[in-house]
Amino acid sequence: MFYYLEGTVAEIEPNLIVLDCNGVGYALNTTGNTIAAAAKGERCRLYVSESVREDAFDLYGFASKNERLFFEMLTSVSGIGPKAALSILTSNTPEGLALAVASGNEKALTVAPGIGKKIAQRVILELKDKIGKGEALSDSGYAAPAVLPSDNSAVGDAVAALGVLGYNPNEIAQVLKTTDTSGMNTEQIIKTVLRRMVK
Repeated sequence: MFYYLEGTVAEIEPNLIVLDCNGVGYALNTTGNTIAAAAKGERCRLYVSESVREDAFDLYGFASKNERLFFEMLTSVSGIGPKAALSILTSNTPEGLALAVASGNEKALTVAPGIGKKIAQRVILELKDKIGKGEALSDSGYAAPAVLPSDNSAVGDAVAALGVLGYNPNEIAQVLKTTDTSGMNTEQIIKTVLRRMVK
């Protein structure tokens, strides 16, 4: 099993990066966001997800662990294959997708080619359900806080989105205790918490 591959970018094609690792070229299917961060001839590390079928062994590579996490979450949704997952992640950053799922924003998903309203609703339903139940996500270590603020749905959505990005619920709660969120929407709360957590 591959965790990541690191090497020189040998080729860049639509939805594909060929990574030269000590003379072996690995073809990794990827998103537009990861391609935008890569440059031919430069060294690059891509976090890998594998898809093994009877007739194929495909590799998918991502510039960040968060993007890989969301790819694997998306492909766990019924009716979502790797191609659809890549399409969604090309149209959304991991942060944007977390916010879309937490806030139930179907439009953020349907901007992706080939993603209709029914599929968007299914993605939101299944992923939000996982987050809401506090199921651990293997790469993020996320567990839902025992109590979410009930008087401010924007805070609850922000906590869910930050949790799915891998931030510790207790750390999020500590920051929120000293943050005035009145009048802020979900996106503003997320940005404020992230700024304070990285200081």
